[in-house]
Amino acid sequence: MEKVADIASDIGEYIRQQRNTAKISLRQLSKLAGVSNPYLSQIERGVRKPSAEILQQIAKGLRISAEALYVQAGILDLPTGGPVGDAIRADAELTERQKQVLLDVYESFRRENAAARPAAESAPTTATPDIPGSSPAADTKESA
Repeated sequence: MEKVADIASDIGEYIRQQRNTAKISLRQLSKLAGVSNPYLSQIERGVRKPSAEILQQIAKGLRISAEALYVQAGILDLPTGGPVGDAIRADAELTERQKQVLLDVYESFRRENAAARPAAESAPTTATPDIPGSSPAADTKESA
């Protein structure tokens, strides 16, 4: 039961930080998210643990990805991505939206490269055997 309280407190603190970063009052976020002011206050103080639906509404009001809130709330596991993904997520200078776009682009490059790798590895090699005078440099010398 203690872990649930910790998660509620953590998600509440995270929402408060995001709200303060966005320079939105509790009352404004309440209206934007369609969540009552007292309930939102309880979430921020760690008294209530919000459902996934409420987190989605709050994310919409904050203009951040719902996934970021789901990870903070323990609903989703933190996406893997190694040191690059960790660095992007940890950068306090970026908004959640900017972080998500960077992560999406980075992951698309990784998928593209992973898909190209098996094709490159299975392609037959066309290397010429080491025969004297068969290198392109030797051909140039001979024709000169």
